[in-house]
Amino acid sequence: MAELAYAYGLGPYPERVGGSTPLRPTQQYMATILTKHDDNTIDLKISIPWSKVKTVRDEVVATAVKNANLPGFRKGKAPKKMVEENLDSAKVQEEVLKKILPPAYIEAVKEHNLNPILNPKIHIEKLEEEKDWEFTASTCEAPQIHLNNYKDAIQKITAKSKIVIPGKEPETPKFEDIMQALLTSATIAIPKILVDQEVDRLLAQTLDEIKRLGLSLDQYLASTGKSAENLRADYEQKAKNDITLEFALQKVAEQEKITVEEKEIEEAIQKAKDDAERKHLQSNRYLLANILRQQKTLDFLKNL
Repeated sequence: MAELAYAYGLGPYPERVGGSTPLRPTQQYMATILTKHDDNTIDLKISIPWSKVKTVRDEVVATAVKNANLPGFRKGKAPKKMVEENLDSAKVQEEVLKKILPPAYIEAVKEHNLNPILNPKIHIEKLEEEKDWEFTASTCEAPQIHLNNYKDAIQKITAKSKIVIPGKEPETPKFEDIMQALLTSATIAIPKILVDQEVDRLLAQTLDEIKRLGLSLDQYLASTGKSAENLRADYEQKAKNDITLEFALQKVAEQEKITVEEKEIEEAIQKAKDDAERKHLQSNRYLLANILRQQKTLDFLKNL
């Protein structure tokens, strides 16, 4: 069957690069196979016993019977067989998957001691009567990044700002140049699934903007002189750069022990322009802390 794309709600995952772990049962009597590819994409193949599938399907059907409204019967009083005959088998199957996939995936992640950083992309392999159901969840863990001699590269940019010439303002280093120096210095193997997800997000964002302008995709492409393939290639490079910088900044913050104090978070919240923004920041303290830490990291780089 076709892929179910990225399965939001399933949660964000042994160092066997290019290999796989043996088939093994989890605590829920599933069977799982873990494969880790060269780019650090992880495929987790999960087989769910038919007995478990049948139990969940019976529960789904029982709920449908309880809520059924058939002519001539009070709600929930129609014969089970009659209700089943009127059920949409595709919808029943979809409901069973919704109930089975999340806990199965989470259990398999725990079983293999994984720490995924994005929601999995689900591909259904087998959904047959009287047979175990099989699906593959693709995700990835945080890629390893090496900063190399990033400080030397950035200091070549910031050195100009430290030169004092009487009667002349010091040359302020450009943010873009500092980021380019960091980007050029860092080395990282980015999982393809991570790049693809970011590209899809960028494309969706662009399509929304095109729609708001009242244009079609073809009109937009014609105005930019690009093909759909060119546009995706551009976004793929942007995605790789953005991801590299994101992990590079995190690595710098870790190495330099850059942290955010609780009082800094409170100060940022109090500076909100109105109550609505203040409430939003208050409910997203973790995200705010990340933003503040990133800003402090950027300040550290500018002062190298």
